[in-house]
Amino acid sequence: MATMEMPRVTECTVLGCSYNDHTACHAAAVTIGGRETGEAECATFIPLDVKGGLPKVMTFVGACQRTDCTHNDHLECAAASVRVGPGAASADHADCLTFDPA
Repeated sequence: MATMEMPRVTECTVLGCSYNDHTACHAAAVTIGGRETGEAECATFIPLDVKGGLPKVMTFVGACQRTDCTHNDHLECAAASVRVGPGAASADHADCLTFDPA
């Protein structure tokens, strides 16, 4: 899968993440992780006061470890786009809101 074919992260509403800048993710790519019995977590989430990432970037989903998601195709995300938001269990974590159990 080429970079241009990878789904974009169109929104991130996790204000406590170092890569979040006005609801836009500034990481080059994110990884969706988590256990199959828990939330689909944004494994790129970093809760620091220091801002990180690139000044201008279109963030993509680099990998998806959630084999139980309908959008997962050989550990790659096949969704048209992805939204990231506060975790279901805790607002101090980031979850993939596009996650759809298979």
